[in-house]
Amino acid sequence: MAREFSRTDRISDQIQKDLATLIRTEMKDPRVGMVTINDVNVARDLGFADVYITLLTLEENDANSDSVKQTLKALNSAAGFLRSQLGKMIKLRTIPQLRFHFDSSVGHGRKLDALITKARKKDSTSSSEESDDV
Repeated sequence: MAREFSRTDRISDQIQKDLATLIRTEMKDPRVGMVTINDVNVARDLGFADVYITLLTLEENDANSDSVKQTLKALNSAAGFLRSQLGKMIKLRTIPQLRFHFDSSVGHGRKLDALITKARKKDSTSSSEESDDV
């Protein structure tokens, strides 16, 4: 029999869905642009929820870029508002405190993809040169 999701997993999923909607529709802060919520980890006692985000921009972002710092500052300052709105949407006894973090895994994935593509190109050019020599 397949293992069922735990209660905290279900709460994490629901918070992720509702936060994405709230940030898109209710947040009026100009510092918050196109934000993607990658993951939400809720503590077992429901005291805290760590929210991992990425920014959808044209340039490459890391945790030290200004746009990321401004977005995290805006989201962390609006955490109380978002938490109160979540309380209206989710019927829980306590809504976890929200802590926003930048998720750099997407940037690492892009770098790895570029390296793999570069290696494949190099491999295909070297194999085509070898077949020309034969």
